[in-house]
Formats: sequence, structure tokens, C-alpha cells
Amino acid sequence: HLASWAGMAPGNHESAGKRLSGRTRKGNKKLRSCLVECARAAARTKNTYLSAKYHRIAKRRGANRASVAVGRTILEMIYYILTRKELYRELGADYWDRQREASIVRQTVKRLEGLGYEVKLEKTSA
Repeated sequence: HLASWAGMAPGNHESAGKRLSGRTRKGNKKLRSCLVECARAAARTKNTYLSAKYHRIAKRRGANRASVAVGRTILEMIYYILTRKELYRELGADYWDRQREASIVRQTVKRLEGLGYEVKLEKTSA
């Protein structure tokens, strides 16, 4: 509800199973612009979760959509920090890689085998 009020929630206009529009709604202009500005600043930081999320989205959806998505994430973080009275925990830039480690390994091995290489995997202690 907070993200919708701020104008940071994606639209969900659908008819007959066809997605027509994902445009965000008009919300609180000052809060929305502040969150987008914060998202763009977070994108310029190094080795952070927000920066990694921005760049991951921006390369396939564009900079503006990535800014809105990261702005919404910042708003959600603020909400949970204030309601749960917890400290912020930085997840790190490699959070998504750690979550998808098995699938990344499987896809990489499949690509190398497709190129004609024989792959033998051994996990090293790092």
C-alpha cells in the first residue's frame, strides 16, 4: 500500500490474459522523486546490493525503470526497518549470484559442453 501511495508500484492492467500496461500510477510527487534520486545515487555506489540490483535491471529494462524499481526497494527497506525496529543489513553485490549458484554452474557447464569441452568440476576452498 505504501509503494502504491508513493507511485512506485507497477500497474497491472490486463485483459483476456494479455498484459496491456505496467505503467506506475501517479503518487506523492515529492516522495517519488526523492526515491528515484536516491536510487540513482545508490546505483553509483560500489559493491552494494542496491547497485547490483540497479545494474541487473538496467541492462535489460533501461535506466529509468531500474531507478523506479530500486526506489521501490529502498521504500520497502525503510518500511521494514521502521516497523520491525531493526538495523539495516547489507546483502552485498554478489547476493543474487549466491542465491543462484547452482543454476549458474549448470548453465556454464552446459554452454562449455556445447562448445565441445569436457568439464570436470571441483569445489575449491576459498
